[in-house]
Amino acid sequence: MVDTHNNSAYSYKFPAISKCQIFGRESQTVVSDLDGTLLRGRSSFPYFALVAFEVGGVLRLLFLLLASPVAGILYYFISESAGIRVLIFATFAGMKISDIESVARAVLPKFYSGDLHPEAWRVFSACGKRCVLTANPTVMVEPFLKEFLGADLVMGTEIDSWKGIATGLVKNPGVLVGGNKADALLKAFEDAPPPELALGDRKTDYPYMNLCKEGYIVPPATAEVQAVTVDKLPKPVVFHDGRLVQKPTPFTALVIILWIPVGFLLACLRILAGALLPMSLVYYAFRALGVRVTIKGTPPPAVRNSTGAQLQSGVLFICSHRTLLDPIFLSTALGRPIPAVTYSLSRLSEIISPIKTVRLTRDRATDAAMIQKLLKEGDLVICPEGTTCREPFLLRFSALFAELTNELAPVAMSTRMGMFHGTTARGWKAMDPFYFFMNPRPAYEVTFLEKLPYEFTCANGKRSHDVANYIQRIIASSLSFECTSFTRKDKYKVLAGNDGTVAAGKI
Repeated sequence: MVDTHNNSAYSYKFPAISKCQIFGRESQTVVSDLDGTLLRGRSSFPYFALVAFEVGGVLRLLFLLLASPVAGILYYFISESAGIRVLIFATFAGMKISDIESVARAVLPKFYSGDLHPEAWRVFSACGKRCVLTANPTVMVEPFLKEFLGADLVMGTEIDSWKGIATGLVKNPGVLVGGNKADALLKAFEDAPPPELALGDRKTDYPYMNLCKEGYIVPPATAEVQAVTVDKLPKPVVFHDGRLVQKPTPFTALVIILWIPVGFLLACLRILAGALLPMSLVYYAFRALGVRVTIKGTPPPAVRNSTGAQLQSGVLFICSHRTLLDPIFLSTALGRPIPAVTYSLSRLSEIISPIKTVRLTRDRATDAAMIQKLLKEGDLVICPEGTTCREPFLLRFSALFAELTNELAPVAMSTRMGMFHGTTARGWKAMDPFYFFMNPRPAYEVTFLEKLPYEFTCANGKRSHDVANYIQRIIASSLSFECTSFTRKDKYKVLAGNDGTVAAGKI
């Protein structure tokens, strides 16, 4: 592993950042390093590992892990630049630049924002113009720094490419370390006054810090230094992609590599149990196989008329949407299969599903007729967000369901995954259930809320949008989530650059 910063103790030339006053900095320019300065972590390995896994898969992650000791030796005994070149080659060689950009936009911001140094951010955010100098490839860090931290200028290492494919080599003037950072800063500000403020965390940052009017050192972060909380970020990360739940340190990366073959076999066994066993036994089979299912609240009784016969109009379960498995775990909690209406479900997921799934067409009249027909046959489940969201937010609920029945039962779904996310916006959707069940101890919590009273339904004169918004609020309150007006299109525009329509190659 290459630590892009030297951890050895020494006296600093510049004062500690805790002594920096932020009053009156609105018109000033700040220049900062990234790893160990803006970020608490001093090693860039986890972010290279994320790109390696998300673009190249487990074999590329293994290659990077094997190359990291070589990079470390070169770093400590030859030069910092040589070590970083090895990491860059091992990570990027042969990758499409467009794939790297996609991961930088959709995956990395979640992990970067979770490691933001509070003191560095206090000073950085107080300045009117913000610049970042970093040894990391610009293509990897620029989307996060500009979109989420408001950086005006990002100067990093530039990687070479040929016909849109990264060669793994570095363009001149080389890796942006030491004197190269100072040269880049001089060039960027050759026709402007020098920046007022510089932030760094080691002696090799001194060359560019000496060019600024003031300089402050960010000492190595201790365990007591907590990352900036979400509420203090200028823009929260609502949408993010990628399969890995945790930031992959070298040890975590090794565990992931060793676990994947075992985890895939375990996932196949769990999926077979859910698909082949009667639904009344699936709950117990999941528990035996390490899948925790927690049931809260009381499911609504079947709708019956005065003679006790069941009506030909079932209950419509309204679920928050965490993974494509929400309807299956709802059925598991009820002990009986409940059909589900879906959007872009892969063919493989339809084949192995233990419950009936019916595709929506996104044509309002057609979908309304289909849902009403299914409700006449019995109970039904729908996820009106239209797509999943990993963070503690609920997307806008489509109001169509509220117009079709008054038998509405809200259900709050929440999940816990320790190693892999069971959703994707950019990847192969057919693997979603496998990745969820590849987690060593995945968990689902199903909370049945009170059935919607008649006075809150459209039958009592309520508008469908008001009904949908009300159900969104009560589910969000149950989960301690935040309601948003974001939609499926908003998510896929951010993560995949499209409107959410699944390409054939992704299913």
